[in-house]
Amino acid sequence: MPVPEELSQRAKLILASVVAQYITTAEPVGSRTISKQENIDVSPATIRNVMLDLEEMGYLAQPHASAGRVPTTDGLRFYVDSILELGELDEQAQEIIREQLQDKPLHDLSEIFKNTGRALSSISRQAALVTAPSPEQEVFRHMEFILLAQGLILVVLVARSGSVQNRVIQAEEDLTQEDLDKYSRYLNRLLADLTLSQVKRKVAREMAQEKNRFDKVLSRALSLGQKAMETRLEGDLYIEGQTNLMAQPEFRDVARLRGIFQAFEEKSTLLRLLDKAMTAGGVRLFIGSESELAELEGLSVVTSVYGKGNQSMGALGVIGPTRMDYAKVIPVVDFTARLVSRILNERAK
Repeated sequence: MPVPEELSQRAKLILASVVAQYITTAEPVGSRTISKQENIDVSPATIRNVMLDLEEMGYLAQPHASAGRVPTTDGLRFYVDSILELGELDEQAQEIIREQLQDKPLHDLSEIFKNTGRALSSISRQAALVTAPSPEQEVFRHMEFILLAQGLILVVLVARSGSVQNRVIQAEEDLTQEDLDKYSRYLNRLLADLTLSQVKRKVAREMAQEKNRFDKVLSRALSLGQKAMETRLEGDLYIEGQTNLMAQPEFRDVARLRGIFQAFEEKSTLLRLLDKAMTAGGVRLFIGSESELAELEGLSVVTSVYGKGNQSMGALGVIGPTRMDYAKVIPVVDFTARLVSRILNERAK
């Protein structure tokens, strides 16, 4: 049942008050509590009627007959989309994040992403998630083959961003380090300025063409390159501040908390969610069941993508109870993603 038109603004004000109170207390909110707020100038009886309308719309729920009401997923979604006014992140929080990411000597990308997670969890008081860029999308800088033993070769793949992937492959036993250096030089010239996923495709095409050239050196170089790229490259997921969730009253149930920590441990659930964020781009909010992941029921996730120029490279976000302080968390995630993007662009110059 829709809220009557003449009550819509009043209903929005009351819904916002219920959400604000619920965020603070994690307890059902009654009409008398709302009536005591300075910006509410109506009687408890009127408030009860409006709250009943909101309940019939599916925006509020009453957990117990004698209790007040709590916002539902739909209610929180309506609040975020239609009522919440977001401002810039306050200067103090911005400075804390800058100190973590800009004012420390960061030698490699993993340090940037770990510190990003720490900054997000520290400011939000929730858990933080950061995916490293998918190596498949990074721009190739060079490949190096190192002879470990006869028939055993260490392959070092270096991206322009500075990230490094190592793997060990098997090859013919008569190869020398001099041969490997020669193959590295050839492949590095052939594959310059391609992403690693493009490198795979180009090596495969060159292999097909090389069958008609009968050049043993090129053929062996391409064969090694193809072996080096056979395994799909996976980006890392950094998780910080999981213990912040233990302080939330929603998670006093040990079994519930264990399920959440298991999702953190396995990571695949979180990676699926962050893949959705990557596809959508920008700042995204998944409230409760909106994530479509049973393991995250009762949790909300605020995410944003970061990248270089127009290219999305990874995602970061904050995960916590559905009653998290969206007015604070959304600007934190947005600011941090923009700062990480700026840092990565500066490193690429």
